Amino acid sequence: MPIAGPQRSLFPDDLLTPAFQEEGRGRGLSWWAIYTRSRQEKELMRRLDARGIPFFSPIAPNLYRSPAGRKRISYLPLFTNYVFLFGDEPQRYEAVASGCVSRAIAVPDALEFAGDLRRIQQLLQAGVPVTVESTIEPGAVVRIKSGSMTGLEGTVFKRHGQSRLLVVVNFLQQGASVELADWEVEKL
Repeated sequence: MPIAGPQRSLFPDDLLTPAFQEEGRGRGLSWWAIYTRSRQEKELMRRLDARGIPFFSPIAPNLYRSPAGRKRISYLPLFTNYVFLFGDEPQRYEAVASGCVSRAIAVPDALEFAGDLRRIQQLLQAGVPVTVESTIEPGAVVRIKSGSMTGLEGTVFKRHGQSRLLVVVNFLQQGASVELADWEVEKL
């Protein structure tokens, strides 16, 4: 059975832009962290997309080998069981009523949250391998000065002797990291 290609993980395309966020807050929209039932993220995204409800769920490519040794790629949610909805109460209710949702959590600091999601999206668009980080480790805050991730800010930490850049979604206390060379960054 063939593996499905990537599906839409951001609707509308300008959802994470500051202008869209400002206009949405003016209409009473707010961010919701929708915690889905097991393996229901993509189904919920399809349903939200069909109803025109703004959402974001970062999807990362996962490379692996089949039992026959062939290289395969699948597209998995970066934050397991989470889809982020930007909507009003009736839209939140539609998501919860879909049958895919375990619970919906209101995001208290929408500006910080939208900024965090914007940085995660930029990290994914850079096309480098991304690793999910479930704990936040202390370290130096840096900005990348060159390459496809120029301007991206995050925290540097070491894992297994390797320097990595951590980009965090503070509300979830989770983030994503990429391998990083120290010459690529400047300390803030």
